[in-house]
Amino acid sequence: MAKEQVYIFDTTLRDGEQVPGCKLNTEEKIEIALQLEHLGVDIIEAGFPISSPGDFEAVDKISRTLKTPIVCALSRAVKEDINIAAEAVKRAIRPRIHTGIGTSDIHIRYKLNSTPEEVLKRGVAAVKYAKKFVEDVEFYAEDAGRTNNVFLAEIIEAVIAAGATVVNIPDTTGYCLPEDYGKKIRFLKENVKHIDKAIISTHCHNDLGLATANSVSGIQHGARQVECTINGIGERAGNTSLEEVVMVLKQHSNINVSSNINTQMLFPTSQLVSEMMGMPVQPNKAIVGSNAFSHSSGIHQDGVIKNRENYEIIDPKEVGVTESSIVLTARSGRAALNYRAKKLGYNLSKEELNNSYQNFLILADKKKEVEDNDLHALLSTIVTA
Repeated sequence: MAKEQVYIFDTTLRDGEQVPGCKLNTEEKIEIALQLEHLGVDIIEAGFPISSPGDFEAVDKISRTLKTPIVCALSRAVKEDINIAAEAVKRAIRPRIHTGIGTSDIHIRYKLNSTPEEVLKRGVAAVKYAKKFVEDVEFYAEDAGRTNNVFLAEIIEAVIAAGATVVNIPDTTGYCLPEDYGKKIRFLKENVKHIDKAIISTHCHNDLGLATANSVSGIQHGARQVECTINGIGERAGNTSLEEVVMVLKQHSNINVSSNINTQMLFPTSQLVSEMMGMPVQPNKAIVGSNAFSHSSGIHQDGVIKNRENYEIIDPKEVGVTESSIVLTARSGRAALNYRAKKLGYNLSKEELNNSYQNFLILADKKKEVEDNDLHALLSTIVTA
């Protein structure tokens, strides 16, 4: 059976840039947008145009620059927001307006000081108004993760009838468990009339560390667009990590979906975003962290040297990393020492390896990591390279 496509919606330049201290100028945003286009992203949310003149300029220039992806602008369910968003994306080859409103009881009561009936009317009116400018309109039900499913289905059905082409079901606070989020998507699939006329999108935050898991659960239950960011950056604890969700889908073929992402561009794209935003990637970050393909335990090193698949489910080259890294520490064994020695041109006999290993352990106990220059100094006293 042919795999269905999951559309990758990248919001690094909108939700990702909301991180304190990560402000980008227009030229930097364009460079990242071009990299995302090269990566194979289907939709790029370029910004929130009404928020500032600078954001408007960036969305406008990105719209003029990109050739392949849909360029999306965010707005609230407010006419002026939609006017400005429409103006910002009007020169895009494939423009989209992303509008919406809070739908949870908490948002309706305490943020909007409104009623469910009024929120539904505002959501429908926003979609209808946005349709005057673009054919492709996405509606977000903010805080859908904490929204009653029956009301959520009602408003989603109404905005689809009004012309929404994509319906976004955000877990705005990162509250949902994967099973519950998946059930929410399935409930919409089973209870919303004409749900087949729109693409269901996930937009999950990482407050409980479940953003990727929730997004994958959403896909398993019928969502076909995933909103995510490079390196998982975003408000508070961040968003779904693009590289994580893409590689989960690639590794688990039984989910029977695929994306257009060129996975070999994941690591260089991660590095570009990290450098430009001044946001270091944590070393143990899945897929793109510096330790993602590093091994320092002797047991693991021996297993990887014998066959990479013993401890790696992803070939590092698949994501743009040159090779696995065997890091020499006091936990390393003879196999790792011999492996690194051969990399440096030393072919050690069994006796030479044993003698070197004892000296290596003494050195490794003094240092956190034994580097190549340390090995040269150590091995040159025992054998000539």
